[in-house]
Amino acid sequence: MSKAASSARRRALKYLTITGATALLPMTTLAQPNDKPLMKRKVPKSGELLPVVGIGTYATFDVGPRAPERAELKQVLLEFAALGGTVIDSSPMYGEAERVVGDLTGELGNRDRYFFATKVWTSGQQAGVRQMEQSCKLMRTANMDLMQIHNLLDLDVHTRTLREWKASGKIRHMGITHYHAGAHAELESLIKSNTYDTVQFNYSLTEREAEARLLPACIDAGVAVIINRPFAQANLFDRVKGKPLPEWASEFDCHSWAQFFLKYLLGHPAVTCVIPGTRRVAHLKDNMQAGMGRLPDAAMRRRMLAYWNTL
Repeated sequence: MSKAASSARRRALKYLTITGATALLPMTTLAQPNDKPLMKRKVPKSGELLPVVGIGTYATFDVGPRAPERAELKQVLLEFAALGGTVIDSSPMYGEAERVVGDLTGELGNRDRYFFATKVWTSGQQAGVRQMEQSCKLMRTANMDLMQIHNLLDLDVHTRTLREWKASGKIRHMGITHYHAGAHAELESLIKSNTYDTVQFNYSLTEREAEARLLPACIDAGVAVIINRPFAQANLFDRVKGKPLPEWASEFDCHSWAQFFLKYLLGHPAVTCVIPGTRRVAHLKDNMQAGMGRLPDAAMRRRMLAYWNTL
């Protein structure tokens, strides 16, 4: 075994230990298809277990107060909780999404079932405080489970505020985010500071830049990883339209292309949670299945990638 491979193996084993990724615990007593529960992994710095599939609210939750889509979004959130999901990620950048999350979970009366994550996306200390207070108001929560600095905007200023808010209990975790591989080097440097509990970035079968350095660095730093753009904004589906899922996908309990795409990501030991967005109950159920049953190991992930490259 090469030194690089040996080092990668040690990092993977380290992360599986500190995150509890080998202890795939059920989030609910409800029977899942084939009696397979939704997996959970730890946030290393807090020890909190998060289900490995969450919901992103970009575009899908940006609907008006009388929009017909709200009825199905409400069912999406209800089904999400029933299947063991907790992580709902939003941002002031996402239009009405924070308000919709707050309204619908308020109507459902099940706020305590969810892990709310949002972001600060403005410049200046006071502007940041006002925006975060508004986010809590819109999402109808006194305390935010995770507050993130969106796209590293005014990073130093907001980091000081988030430290204060975390110390006072206004937030439980603090993190940083970006959506583009051009920021991965900066994210890598920042997570080594031991300041942030989580880091969120883009990763998909067509955006694999994070595999080279960022994901291994997250294992070394003990930082939880939240993946945005897991479908490359639906571009992955365009590539497989009309093409059959390989029969061997059943070897890791995969039964759809959505599950194929998400299980590839979850098979990496650094990944804590993926946050695909949807406003369809059927798509939500499909996505959640990616976090149930077997995951591909390193050899299978190479096979998946090789197959993908033939499409």
